[in-house]
Amino acid sequence: MRFKSLFLGVFVLFSILGCSENKIDSKPTVNIWHWMTDRDPAFQELAKKYESLYGVKINFELYAPSDAYSQKIRAAAQGTNLPDIFGILGEKRDFASFIKAGHILDITSYMEANNNKWKNSFFPKALAVNEFSKGNSYGIEPGIFGVPIDIMTIQMVYNKKLLGQLGLNPNRPPKTLQDFLDIGGKIRDAGMQGLVSGWGEVWMVDCLANDYAFNIMGKDKVLATIRGEVPYTDEDWIKVLSVFKQMQESGVLAQGLVTMINKSAEQIFANEKAVFAFNGSWCVNVYKGMNPDLEYGAMLPPEASGRYPMSIWGGAGSSFMVNARSKNKEEAVKFLVWLTDQDQQAYLAQTTNNLPANKNSLSKIPEVLAQFARGMDYATHPNVWGVSEFSLVIEALDRGIQSIIIGEKTPEQVAGEVQKVKEREMAKRRAK
Repeated sequence: MRFKSLFLGVFVLFSILGCSENKIDSKPTVNIWHWMTDRDPAFQELAKKYESLYGVKINFELYAPSDAYSQKIRAAAQGTNLPDIFGILGEKRDFASFIKAGHILDITSYMEANNNKWKNSFFPKALAVNEFSKGNSYGIEPGIFGVPIDIMTIQMVYNKKLLGQLGLNPNRPPKTLQDFLDIGGKIRDAGMQGLVSGWGEVWMVDCLANDYAFNIMGKDKVLATIRGEVPYTDEDWIKVLSVFKQMQESGVLAQGLVTMINKSAEQIFANEKAVFAFNGSWCVNVYKGMNPDLEYGAMLPPEASGRYPMSIWGGAGSSFMVNARSKNKEEAVKFLVWLTDQDQQAYLAQTTNNLPANKNSLSKIPEVLAQFARGMDYATHPNVWGVSEFSLVIEALDRGIQSIIIGEKTPEQVAGEVQKVKEREMAKRRAK
């Protein structure tokens, strides 16, 4: 009898310990996949802090480079085994395809809770990248489907010391295209390099081409072109393409620009071998690591026309989405609310030199980052236009600009070639 009582006591003890262990093991884990190498240490620290505060384990998994990450996300989507939180690298149509496939949670109700408290904490243009408006061309119900983690703007930067050596005011960079072109001769005479950028990566060429298209013809005409209502042979598009010819002829562009990758361009500028660079706000962190003593400022691309304001690409730099099929949806949303709160956003900005998406977190950032942040007033992005150009048309335009820079083709030739691709792609769409 005593043995039986002892056995029952041991059994109960192990049952209690087992229940306790199960309780510990049942603590939710939110899995997050990302590609942001520079932000991973900060993410890991924030994950530890969140777990200590709320008892929820946050598991950040880094997959880099970005191409490898995108392949992993696509494969996981096909197997319906995406993590609780993930990001999408690609165009708005890619974003829309994930939503249509049921992979992404509509978080509008969370954003608008408590009188839009979460929604109102963001820069509106950052949030717009993750939002689908009524009547969008992608067939997505209106709503917010992603959370901006940081913002970015893509502008030009200039080396203050080199500008001074050219006899120019280091605190007054060129504001007009003509002023910019006039510096080309000085750069050439001084044996310096002019503008560097990753124009071997054609999306950066496309970015500046869009900037000048908005400046020369205005947003409405650019979007009309994408819809097929205005041809690329229009005189305004010839003017846009001619900007790149003028830059090349003036000597303001660095040698080998059209084959340069952005990492090489960043090294050249950081080592004070180039006067200008065309780059995104992420460069602040990159340059700091390469040359902490670099003296430089950010500027809008010099305007080619006074008819319309200069626009630049900007908005959400990186965004996270919640897996609509996740069993941890609520915990995932709660973590993203916390991650984008003022204190965590300020921490990310201070540790990574990326601009915070929370507009209340800008008080403690370097001046050059603040210059990039002020560029949000001029920001636009293809992901918020509501229409998308054919990828083959974009490639033809960007490759054509590269050809103009190296003197192989004229602006008129490139415009004609791009329009032929456009007409062919539109005919394919109509035939479907």
